[in-house]
Amino acid sequence: MEPTALDWIERFALHLRHERRLSPHTLDAYLRDLRHLVEFCDGQGIVAWPALTIHQIRGYVSWRHRKGIGGRSLQRELSAIRGLFNFLLREGAAELNPALDVPAPKTPRHLPDTLDVDQTARLVEIKGDDDDTLRDRAIMELLYSSGLRLAELVGLDCDDVDMEDATVRVTGKGAKTRVVPVGRKAIAALRLWLQRRHGRAGVETRAMFLGRGGKRIAPRTVQERIRRWAVTQGLPVPVHPHMLRHSFASHLLESSGDLRAVQELLGHADIATTQIYTHLDFQHLAKVYDQAHPRAKRKKEND
Repeated sequence: MEPTALDWIERFALHLRHERRLSPHTLDAYLRDLRHLVEFCDGQGIVAWPALTIHQIRGYVSWRHRKGIGGRSLQRELSAIRGLFNFLLREGAAELNPALDVPAPKTPRHLPDTLDVDQTARLVEIKGDDDDTLRDRAIMELLYSSGLRLAELVGLDCDDVDMEDATVRVTGKGAKTRVVPVGRKAIAALRLWLQRRHGRAGVETRAMFLGRGGKRIAPRTVQERIRRWAVTQGLPVPVHPHMLRHSFASHLLESSGDLRAVQELLGHADIATTQIYTHLDFQHLAKVYDQAHPRAKRKKEND
């Protein structure tokens, strides 16, 4: 008697459990995804299950997508199907892997969270003149002024910042170096911090930003300090370092409209990565339109 679809899935599960030693959680996810395929085959009257074609797998993806399953989930389900058919090929039960060249629907890109200009100003204008506050103000001013990544910020050394030229030399992804302008308020905040930094720094310490032990500040410390300052300053949303980078890009693009310049400042290798901020800019324009245009108001009132 020929093995059924469920028989093959059980054999595949044994393979995953004993040969590939997948965790119970991952194994359950594989089996759950494959049961959807069995349901589809049953509904289509497909009996020769290991002989599924690429057209039938595409039909399965369309069927799942119509049920509201998103691109990420379908990518995972297709991965499970590919794994199953690789197993069937090994066992001589299939002649091809029909899911190899079937793409999942594209997942809409998540727009990054940003602060508006007033919220950003409220965050960076923190009060106090103790060492930690001066350091944190310099950190937040620099993140927003120059659009740095968190790793770039904590990796800065003192000689990376040219106070006279108002620039910072940054080593970004792929060890690529770029030089970025630093705004006057960030320069002023850095000067105040540097006056205190020597009292915390060891003789050999070149790092610009230091923790309490006199060593280079940890990324986790920067994240926690910014989160706490956002609460202290009464911001209505959780704030993380990358949000200041996103805000820098969005505000700059909104004012200048120069996508290529923003790409260079952010250190993006591909301008497509920077184009996400054009969607943020459109959101701003749409909001202004809805609030200000008479026809938009009238339509809203009539809806």
